[in-house]
Amino acid sequence: MDKLLVAVVVFYTIFQVLKNFTDFFLKRMIIKTGHFDSAAILDQKVSSANPGNQEVNKYPSLKWGLVALFGGLGFILIDQLGPGIRDHENYRNFMQESMLPFGIELVSISMGFIIYFLIVNFSKRK
Repeated sequence: MDKLLVAVVVFYTIFQVLKNFTDFFLKRMIIKTGHFDSAAILDQKVSSANPGNQEVNKYPSLKWGLVALFGGLGFILIDQLGPGIRDHENYRNFMQESMLPFGIELVSISMGFIIYFLIVNFSKRK
């Protein structure tokens, strides 16, 4: 678990550094071309910069409710698939050594997002 956390922090840091450099060079290029007013567009949030995307965020409570529901179902599935509680040592090894619990949890959370996406897309068509 510690190695996973370190990997996440390292990749997130690399992403932020690269994002800052690319934003800087893009702003510099915009300013050099004489479009001073357009340079501030990079400082805006993505959702406010693209007002046509407001419909997607129409049901934020539904989205996070579905993600929490499917995340909980994933934890229940992990608990049920693991070795029995009587064999405590094998259960601990299963949870620490295997990547299966992480896969089950990620798949179940992804299913929550996919179901939210389908609900939003079908509600747009009506």
